[in-house]
Amino acid sequence: MSATPDVLVVGAGPTGLATALQAHDHGAAVRVVDRRPDAFRPSRAMVMHSRTLDSLRPLGVTDALLERADVSPRAELHLGRRRVRMELAELDLPDTGFPHLTLLRQADVEEVLADALTSRGVDVERGTELVHLRDDGTAARGTLRTDGRTKPVVSRFVAGCDGPASTVRAAAHIGWRGGSYREEVLLADVELDGDLAPGTLHAVPAREGLVFLFALGEGATWRLLATRPHTGPDPSADSFGQPGEPIPVEEVDRLLRDSGLGVGLAELRWSARVPLQHRLADSFRRGPSFLAGDAAHAHSPAAAQGMNTGLNDAVNLGWKLAFAARGPGHEPLLDSYEQERRPVARQVLSMTHLVFFAEASTNPFAGLLRSRLVPLAAPALPLLLSRRWLVAEGVRILSQLRVEHRHSVLSVDGTPPADQGPRPGDRLPDETVTCEGTTRRLHEVIAAPGVHVLLSREAGDLDGFALGPRVAVHRLTSRPGPEVVAVRPDGYVGFRCGRNDPAQLAAWLELVGAR
Repeated sequence: MSATPDVLVVGAGPTGLATALQAHDHGAAVRVVDRRPDAFRPSRAMVMHSRTLDSLRPLGVTDALLERADVSPRAELHLGRRRVRMELAELDLPDTGFPHLTLLRQADVEEVLADALTSRGVDVERGTELVHLRDDGTAARGTLRTDGRTKPVVSRFVAGCDGPASTVRAAAHIGWRGGSYREEVLLADVELDGDLAPGTLHAVPAREGLVFLFALGEGATWRLLATRPHTGPDPSADSFGQPGEPIPVEEVDRLLRDSGLGVGLAELRWSARVPLQHRLADSFRRGPSFLAGDAAHAHSPAAAQGMNTGLNDAVNLGWKLAFAARGPGHEPLLDSYEQERRPVARQVLSMTHLVFFAEASTNPFAGLLRSRLVPLAAPALPLLLSRRWLVAEGVRILSQLRVEHRHSVLSVDGTPPADQGPRPGDRLPDETVTCEGTTRRLHEVIAAPGVHVLLSREAGDLDGFALGPRVAVHRLTSRPGPEVVAVRPDGYVGFRCGRNDPAQLAAWLELVGAR
């Protein structure tokens, strides 16, 4: 652990831990602080999408994550007297190594990522709060407080992953635009009075809101998630998105019995109300300070976007900070983070706003949609769900597999341009390839930190060409032609050329700080 790190990460939720891991594995000295004294907190996120697992794979943590996950979940949608069953494993997603919906607690994600950092010699400094931060033109200078004592800290960059009430965002004087929802989320860990199919996600749309039951409780068998109109006083700025006051036992029992699931409450182990907001930071960067995750964008839990969007922020940001820390002159690389990720956050905010309206809005039309119109459509749902391509396309959108950065300054087409394969800025799809005489999946070939250069069969060699310590070269003999593709550490194609031109490749590697 460095006293003067390249990157100071503020906040040790999933986004902060992944940012630190990505930066460390690409050569940065990293320090992680979190004002919470303890690691555990009740999980708000319960789903990890395919694209997120793809992004984390080079960091060597996906096996540990999947050991704690349910990768073949079943779901039952309760529509009045009808039950629509869905299988969410082995979806029609051939271009990812994780073609399934993954149920995984946020607490487990945090533990796996923190363990990975510890194994690399980076411990999270818990109970340590950033209380002051300024940009002196050459570095970020801050003050940390632990047990009432303060110490200065100097770092090349600061990654603000410290949630909706971000200290880093406030210190950087970055605006935080949006508003609060009139609805809130109710969370509870419960034991049920009654029979309910185990190992299944149960969902009930109702006039008052949506009810979910996951067999993933942390203090009991079941985790209850429900949406309801917000009651009580207006929440404070730092309480949005955070578990708040408990829910009375009677209210939880009434909610379950009114759901139509045929169950009541046997035991309440834990509960909390969570006030919600929809906001977007005016900028994701100011000087040496960067924002990621809930510090940059806050939205409802609809469509399971929060943790996943934050983790994809992290894998985009971490390597850029590490490469830029090697020396000056990397402003285009640093600016590309906001250029690429803020439009994604804006799209996610719009999507979750729309989905949350349908799921939870107190608007009379939304209530009618949930309680009357959706049950009327129940007979057609099995037919729609049997269309594997249709389900897969919906999952692609939710998983952000469609996200591209074609207009990024880092997306470069060489001369002559290649006439096949993904374009610069596109996610590199997974596929079966032959590499060095072995048939493998392409994402397995590039499952290591750094930039990966893919040479097609007729492309010339790069012998004697200085690539840099974090650049690997792979010959794909199953791919005909002379093309060269360079893949960024976050899995996006950065450079593509119709011939092997070391000078053009070198220019791109210098652009991204890899050479």
